[in-house]
Amino acid sequence: MRPAAGEVLHFSEDPTIEVFRPHVAKTTREATPYVWAVGYDRAPDYWFPRQCPRAMAWVGPDTTPDDRDRIIGVGSGTRVHAVEYGWLDAMRSVELYAYRLPAKQFDEFDAAFVATTEVRPLGPPERVGDLFELHDEAGIQLRVLPRLHDFWAETTTSTLEWSGIRLRNARP
Repeated sequence: MRPAAGEVLHFSEDPTIEVFRPHVAKTTREATPYVWAVGYDRAPDYWFPRQCPRAMAWVGPDTTPDDRDRIIGVGSGTRVHAVEYGWLDAMRSVELYAYRLPAKQFDEFDAAFVATTEVRPLGPPERVGDLFELHDEAGIQLRVLPRLHDFWAETTTSTLEWSGIRLRNARP
């Protein structure tokens, strides 16, 4: 589930959104109200239940072969996502939807896209489907761990590129 040309995506467990209105997200440091969306490269970051903590790492231009092999694994691709065992049932059962939004209404903001005005979806939301299958089809290793923190510490001190979402929901 990725955006087509001229689109960005917003993922939600709510299939009834008709208009996206700018708001200040509870988890942001930004005071400006935005509508948030993601492009093609970062869409996989959201192939999870909304509250699911996840740590992600991928090969970037400055990644050393040693870090790639140590964290992602030899011959294991270029990207890994990690979740905790306690979230597997939610990943199997969540009804996640993708809203396709017109990219022309958004500006790039760090690794995401933001709009400061109301945005209407290009059509009805699409059911995302099997999250494990999406990872498999995209060649993204999905790692299941008892706790995310050790993996996170290892990743954030490496030369890999990384992102963590909802880590406050991870086991201590």
